[in-house]
Amino acid sequence: MEYLIRLDNLTKSFGDEIVLKGINHNFEKGKIHGIMGFNGSGKTVMFKCICGFLKPDSGSVTVDGKRIGKDIDFPESIGVIIESPGFLSGLSGFENLKRLAALKGLITNADIKAAIRRVGLDPMSKKKVGQYSLGMRERLGIAQAIMEDPELLILDEPFNGLDKKGAEEVCGLLKELKKREKTILMAAHNMQEMEWLCDSICEMDAGMLTLVK
Repeated sequence: MEYLIRLDNLTKSFGDEIVLKGINHNFEKGKIHGIMGFNGSGKTVMFKCICGFLKPDSGSVTVDGKRIGKDIDFPESIGVIIESPGFLSGLSGFENLKRLAALKGLITNADIKAAIRRVGLDPMSKKKVGQYSLGMRERLGIAQAIMEDPELLILDEPFNGLDKKGAEEVCGLLKELKKREKTILMAAHNMQEMEWLCDSICEMDAGMLTLVK
């Protein structure tokens, strides 16, 4: 069994509030891992620590053998949706992703368009993101996360705002990515989707992470 992510005594506080309480957990490579928990339970803070967006008070995060904040600042091959995806409202979906892709310069316009199509949107649409529905913005966020073909995906509530058809399409996409041995961490509220999709399910409650499946 090969682990992509290792959390060792991961602890994070904000003022007097301890949000993550010494989490010890490993996430297997090439699997889909679900994290359940109410708002405020610590899921998003844990995700941000794994991404390198927040520095732990103590403990460590290791991704693909490299310690975050010591060996590298951020995981080297990662796609992320945390909280509401932030886009420029006056630009189309394609123009938004094109600007983001230019930061690394790893992919072509054709790759961007392919990612947009994979989430059920039209890459040629001139519609501005400011006119998108919540579900369309969520789809575009997923396209942004997958467009550079990362090895690790961290998705915080990827089904937010999606109708039944949209949720089924995203489930199918995640299953397809798993077949390609991508590692996926996702937070969601719907237990039925979690049971169907995930190889492991953990519950986050009051800053403690417990394996339930």
